[in-house]
Amino acid sequence: MGTGERKPGGSQDFAALLAGVQQGCTPTTRRPTFSFAMQLIDSHAHIDFPQFAEDREAMLDRAKAAGVQTILAIGTGPGPEKLDAAIPFAEQHDWIFATIGIHPHEAKLATTRHLDQLAQLAKHPKVIAWGEIGLDYFYDHSPHEVQDRVFRDQLALAHQAKLPVIIHCRDAWPGTLKVLDESWRPTGLGGILHCFSSTLEDAQRGLEMGFLISFAGNSTYPKASNIRDVAKALPLEKILIETDAPFLAPQGYRGKRNEPAYVGEVAKAIASVRNLAPEDIATATAANFRRFFKLEQGLL
Repeated sequence: MGTGERKPGGSQDFAALLAGVQQGCTPTTRRPTFSFAMQLIDSHAHIDFPQFAEDREAMLDRAKAAGVQTILAIGTGPGPEKLDAAIPFAEQHDWIFATIGIHPHEAKLATTRHLDQLAQLAKHPKVIAWGEIGLDYFYDHSPHEVQDRVFRDQLALAHQAKLPVIIHCRDAWPGTLKVLDESWRPTGLGGILHCFSSTLEDAQRGLEMGFLISFAGNSTYPKASNIRDVAKALPLEKILIETDAPFLAPQGYRGKRNEPAYVGEVAKAIASVRNLAPEDIATATAANFRRFFKLEQGLL
């Protein structure tokens, strides 16, 4: 679902991937080490951020050791002054893909020149999505009307580029879903509702518009039963897992820097409420990612 030289249709059939799923509740633990083979995809990580400046390559090595096969590197970076923030990592590593976009926090800084630059970056073969974009009324770093305008402008550009979108939303679900319904649903391109923490009803509206629902480290927190309830209720073939690194470290690492190696903790939290083994959640969400982006398993 994007531009470039990616080949469609290489994923294993989803039903086959889920064949032989074992029943039995597996509790969330505090360490990212497993006694079984995990095949994980981190669908959202900010690996360009300065928190990784001292040990970025070691961090990627730890991710590989933990079973992470692919990272979707989010390219919003520090703001519009660095619109290609994720692309160098995707160029250097065949298992990393990139996004581009302007985060709602920096919407007030966006200019026509920045939007034109994004349109060009969207042609890069390792760019597979546009985002994260959306609305954030919690921090209000940019005026609401500016966020709305820049959100709609980027949706139009993503449509032109035929790229799905990664949606950021905080305390703005009515407005975000309204914009998506008006400006994105007709494209049929869908996307990902990242770090989902809203209601089942909002998630279902997203599904109706072609979105996958992605759960992050906050789903592991003891008081986040509402998030886990949504993860339990949704069709397994419609969910993804992510870290949102370096933010939202899972429960065993709260207060510390998050990193892609910990994405398995999210798989365990979801497994615990779905009466599945963590490796089944890992396999299913990885298959969902590959299928949505039409990526061959051999490339991941």
